[in-house]
Amino acid sequence: MPTKSNGNPTANRRTDGTQIVVSDPWLEPHADAIRGRYMYYQSWMERFASTGGILGQISQGHHYFGLNRGSRGHEPGVWYREWAPAAAALFLTGDFCDWDRTRHPLKRDEFGVWEIFLPDREFAARLTHGSHVKVHVVTSSGSSDRIPAYIRRTVQDPTTHGFLGQYWQPPEPYHFHHQRPERTKRCGLRVYEAHVGMATEEPRVGTFREFTQNLLSQIAALGYNTVQLMAIMEHPYYASFGYHVSSLFAVSSRFGTPEELKELIDTAHGLGLCVLLDVVHSHAIKNIHEGLNLFDGTDYQYFHSGPRGQHVAWDSLCYNYAVYEVQRLLLSNLRYWLEEFQFDGFRFDGVTSMLYLDHGLGAKFTSYDSYFGANVDGDALAYLQTANTLTHTVNPQAITVAEDVSGMPGMAKPVADGGVGFDYRLAMGVPDYWIKLLKEKRDEEWNLGELYHTLMNRRHDELHIGYAESHDQALVGDKTIAFWLMDKDMYSDISKFAQNPVIDRGIALHKMIRLITLSLAGDGYLNFMGNEFGHPEWVDFPRPGNQYSYHYARRLWSLARLDHLRYQGLWRFDQAMNELAEHYQLLCDPFIEQLLVHEDTRQLAYRRGPLIFVFNFHPVESYSGLRIPVPDPVDYEIVLTTDERTFEGHGRNERGTAYPRQDVPMYGREQSIQIYLPSRSAQVLCPRELAGHSRQGNP
Repeated sequence: MPTKSNGNPTANRRTDGTQIVVSDPWLEPHADAIRGRYMYYQSWMERFASTGGILGQISQGHHYFGLNRGSRGHEPGVWYREWAPAAAALFLTGDFCDWDRTRHPLKRDEFGVWEIFLPDREFAARLTHGSHVKVHVVTSSGSSDRIPAYIRRTVQDPTTHGFLGQYWQPPEPYHFHHQRPERTKRCGLRVYEAHVGMATEEPRVGTFREFTQNLLSQIAALGYNTVQLMAIMEHPYYASFGYHVSSLFAVSSRFGTPEELKELIDTAHGLGLCVLLDVVHSHAIKNIHEGLNLFDGTDYQYFHSGPRGQHVAWDSLCYNYAVYEVQRLLLSNLRYWLEEFQFDGFRFDGVTSMLYLDHGLGAKFTSYDSYFGANVDGDALAYLQTANTLTHTVNPQAITVAEDVSGMPGMAKPVADGGVGFDYRLAMGVPDYWIKLLKEKRDEEWNLGELYHTLMNRRHDELHIGYAESHDQALVGDKTIAFWLMDKDMYSDISKFAQNPVIDRGIALHKMIRLITLSLAGDGYLNFMGNEFGHPEWVDFPRPGNQYSYHYARRLWSLARLDHLRYQGLWRFDQAMNELAEHYQLLCDPFIEQLLVHEDTRQLAYRRGPLIFVFNFHPVESYSGLRIPVPDPVDYEIVLTTDERTFEGHGRNERGTAYPRQDVPMYGREQSIQIYLPSRSAQVLCPRELAGHSRQGNP
């Protein structure tokens, strides 16, 4: 309930979890539902209170389950524990006992937790760092060797191709040398979405070491401040892009060791880069030999039983977030990645799928009723609220991002206000809109008013990360924006010595699309690796359908380094655009207003913060002496233009060009300026006294 005001600006805040209703009165009819959600979340937190709260047992499962060094009495050794309530018997096995399935039985407690202690006096010389292990599980329907749920590392047997657990206890653990970057999480993320395996130019799987040595400095030089790593959690099928996770606590061994991942993150921190983990708690792999499916013989141990536990569209299993041990598994997993690897936060995959019983498949979400009806999974919602609480308790500066296409109100609002607790949500409608435009219309037909409205169409009291394309748009079956624009001509005519109107058009629009997206679509910006220089073709991982080829599962970095190709100009523009955003703290400035839109002559102008963005989408008409209104009675100058020759433009205007203020009223403004606006180009203007000039770099 609201408290009586005493002069404190926070005194009138609602304390019943309905503060989000104040900023959005359309939520008032759903205030009881929002209040009920908050009360249910509080009941979860109260349940954890008796075992140490959110930082107690509920988030320390990785220190208890799995293989952990410890002692029994005064005797040192290794404990192995597993939760398998319906199992008849468990036996630890591995190369340390020549894979004997009966020699080392576990004992069960009243809660269905099985354990065995392996004293050093007997096992120190046999169970060593790197030993292969499994647990032999006996159920009512049979028995099989399984990979422990909390295993820290798995490796693939080169002969059988099956996965084995590995006891990971390096004699010299990695020591971090760099502090996490000092950066506010409340705005201004510029995210470089990356996949380590496909970050090499050769047709093979890349490694953590190669990414550290070859990519991190390049990402920092481009002006991004955050790296988002995909496919880190172990997944047996490489072509799943990392989204069919089998072992939540295991770093995918195909890229290297856990220590090499730590070195990557530590090096990134030294370069001023935050590192986010693409975390997959929305579903799990169905595999029995590698994953948790039917672990204790039941289909309801970790997942919903029956049809509700099956995600038909993704061919995967759905966690039952109401189960205490599922909560402990997932919350401990978050804490593990934050503390053990020093990740700076998470991008939560599949949030829409988690939140709705129908997984949001085919849903339109055109009414607020869609967010508060019986279709909402209250346990999944409470889990996400709890996960955000834990993440921000472990590291108050941590960043969490929600991949939610439904637009649920409060997704990026504090839990105490009735929100879900994320710092950002992805503006997922924006890339869908771009692809739809490119598929269905030529740029001459684009409605500029609609374009502006779509890029601005978000809940402005919640932070969003805007993007023109991510890995989703690059996958086989679709095409990158560059490929939609230039297609086969990229193979033959992207040389600086070729004359091709398709390439000219594509390069011009590629820069304009990125600039208008960064400046309008959110409080952060995201790019998938390689798209900054218009990487050709799509992404397709080795699979039976392509004869297990790596041809499309790599990045051709050399394209952006060759002086005779025009990719280099696209790379330089991305660098200049990022520096502009950093120099003027553009993404942290919420003030945006439209200045003009001319559908007939194809011009759009708007202001964000002190900067003015002017676009000319006309394919052939350039405008000399074009008058536009300006908000401030000062002279302006160009601080960025897409038409610079260094960006593979035509050089029709340059940074530093001045536009004097004229006391000529226009569209309600007291002053205006006259500019030269070339065809298919955009320029960014700044008051002269604030202007700073961007650097020009090389890839």
